[in-house]
Amino acid sequence: MPASAPIVSSAATEALATPPGTEPTMVDVASVGFPFATHLSLEPLIAYWQHREQDANPGVAHLARAVMAQVQNMPCGRGGLADIEDLAGCTEAVDTLMTAVFPPATRATAISGAVPPFQRQSFYYTPRFAEVLLGRDHIIKQPLNVDLATMEMHMVRMAYLLILVREYGAEVPDQGAFIFTVPDYQIGLYRHYGLSFDSTFVQVQVVGEKPELTPEQVLELVRNRHRLDLWRKLLPAEHFVFEGFHVLQLVDVTTQEILSELKYDLLERDVLQAPDRLEQIQEKLRVLFARPSLQVGIAAYDERKHAFVDFGRKINHSFLTKQLQGQQLEAEFRQLYERLLRERRPLVLEDVATEPDIPEGLRQQILRMGIHSAILALLPYGPDTVGLLELGSPEANSLDEFDLELVNQFVPLFAVAVKRNAEDLETRIQAVIKEKFTAIHPTMEWRFNDAARRLLAKQEDGNRTAEMEAIVFEEVYPLHGSCDIRGSSVARNEAVQGDLIEHLTLANRVLKKASDFQQLPILDELKFYVTKNLRRLRQGIISGDEVSIYDSLRTEVEPLFEYLAQNNVELRPAIAAYWQQIDPRLGILYHRRRDFEESVTRINDTISDYLDEEEEKAQQMFPHYFQRLKTDGVEHNIYVGGSLVQDKPFDLVFLKNLRLWQLLVMVEITRRTHAIKAELPVQLDTTQLILIHSQPLSIRFRQDERQFDVDGAYNIRYEIIKKRIDKATVLGTGERLTQPGQLALVYAQPREATEYLEYIDYLQDRNLLLPEVEELELEELQGVKGLLALRVRVKL
Repeated sequence: MPASAPIVSSAATEALATPPGTEPTMVDVASVGFPFATHLSLEPLIAYWQHREQDANPGVAHLARAVMAQVQNMPCGRGGLADIEDLAGCTEAVDTLMTAVFPPATRATAISGAVPPFQRQSFYYTPRFAEVLLGRDHIIKQPLNVDLATMEMHMVRMAYLLILVREYGAEVPDQGAFIFTVPDYQIGLYRHYGLSFDSTFVQVQVVGEKPELTPEQVLELVRNRHRLDLWRKLLPAEHFVFEGFHVLQLVDVTTQEILSELKYDLLERDVLQAPDRLEQIQEKLRVLFARPSLQVGIAAYDERKHAFVDFGRKINHSFLTKQLQGQQLEAEFRQLYERLLRERRPLVLEDVATEPDIPEGLRQQILRMGIHSAILALLPYGPDTVGLLELGSPEANSLDEFDLELVNQFVPLFAVAVKRNAEDLETRIQAVIKEKFTAIHPTMEWRFNDAARRLLAKQEDGNRTAEMEAIVFEEVYPLHGSCDIRGSSVARNEAVQGDLIEHLTLANRVLKKASDFQQLPILDELKFYVTKNLRRLRQGIISGDEVSIYDSLRTEVEPLFEYLAQNNVELRPAIAAYWQQIDPRLGILYHRRRDFEESVTRINDTISDYLDEEEEKAQQMFPHYFQRLKTDGVEHNIYVGGSLVQDKPFDLVFLKNLRLWQLLVMVEITRRTHAIKAELPVQLDTTQLILIHSQPLSIRFRQDERQFDVDGAYNIRYEIIKKRIDKATVLGTGERLTQPGQLALVYAQPREATEYLEYIDYLQDRNLLLPEVEELELEELQGVKGLLALRVRVKL
């Protein structure tokens, strides 16, 4: 039987459910086709002792003479034995003889047994051999990973090789051990053993005339050891008899085999995508640790989100992080996780109930899960951390520091599996993004379908080099509007500046207090650094300040705080107060920026939600292309025209309707953003702008960018104006055109204003706009001059 990785089938479960004494036994291979005659005999062992009577070692010689004296009086066990029962009357003599094979010093630990040549019933064995491998009537149990046919094949091949070596002087490579997987009833699992056959005390007897083999035939047999038909032809079985006994040696190779299996399992794709696969991996780790109740969890970690995530398809193999979600224990668990990151070695919780470094709320939750000892190990992949491996046991002190040697051997395997899973998940995510978020606007989908149909038709006609035709929509009218947050860049810088100043002030407070208790030169140097940056920040923030200062705090100041907190009790309250102000997720002070970003998000969401709601209604007026972009504020682009739609006539009345709709929407956005201003953490203003363009243009789908763009040199001027008017100023005053509470409309030709003045008059009559309308000229922009504008106040 070839040595190979064991395959544990459902037979493993059945075997484990069978109590000792009733195990299924292996049928003797002679009954299923083993071709050679075999006889049990102690004569080879007796000859061994007889040869040792004149040994150069006096002790060995003395022992051999004593053994031979006992053999002389042995009433049985000589010659060829028909049955193992023939040894029943000479147990003491057999024990003495077997000291050559089974040393008394290793009898309690060795897993060894003796069997007649190529048979299955053992007549002499160590206690561990009987425990591991023997069933009823001392028959070797059927291993869980080897069937009878395979075992028979191996035995026949081994017998032929022994003949070739003993009778024909052939040199064959060592066959080595092969793997036996057998149940372990004490723990309810299975173990892997390397089994080797020692043929030292097996003799090959030739019956009749020995078959002649040329050197070429011997070589041919060695090279074709799997061709039993050739062996049977050249070495007929009836010419050979085996006498003596085999010594079977078993070595526990469970660790090596399980690690090898884990390697193959975890290198497979999608191994973490199915819960049943983790069950198989968990079973193997239970065997590896010999702990039938071991619980295994894997959590994937997203460095960008700084959070543990599912493996996709809502699969989460973690028993710890999954249970802690929603338990208000994320902050306490993060303390453990940050300890793992800091120490870069597995965390061993031998007894969760008494472990001093576990926050109390987290301790109680883990105990409620039934976990009383655990090992948590980061899964590193290069410089990154890709996940967390969890091992848990319901028994206290079941997992300890001694288990780390095993853990460290398979942690890299799990890291590779999680990394590969993350890459596969990212690929699927990108496919969804391409499918969902660069999909064609429903209004234009018909045009792309037609182009694709024509492309396929060309390819089917044999034109394999055919390319997708250009997708161009001509004679479409553009509408552009933007809602900008006034002074967002200044407000952001002020928020960053304020947080940096407060963060440095908190750090400086701890450093000053530390100087009162401990004199360290580094404290003075860090206080100087903090004070210097505080003076500079109060004068203003420059590019690079944020990154450099936080990097220094993270790498130089905060590690010192950790040291001071561990070694100085008086400083712990001050350091704890410092950490209370630090955002646990970002690791920085994040007060003003949080307020700013919450304010920007609230404004953008208010605008976007209303705009999307109204856009659905506008599509009912006439189908059109709509695009919304969100930055510090929200801008939108609309294209409408007959070429965009199929089988639907276009009239300019639809364009006028959309222009009035856009004006109404911008008025309402102005009112809504003003209404929420008082509720914002940072009270930001918004400004509204509409670009009027009365001439139709063409738009083309850019396949490389997967989006629409204006087509033609003349139409590009529209894009240039659109990108630059948000900074436009009034001619002669330098005042910004866009102002909070006002609506600005930019145009190039005086006749373009006429239509919109009618709309403004209508909205003033509805009491949505105030009476006065400013007609303004704008300062020249880069590459654009002669622009005009209307500006009117919104009734708030």
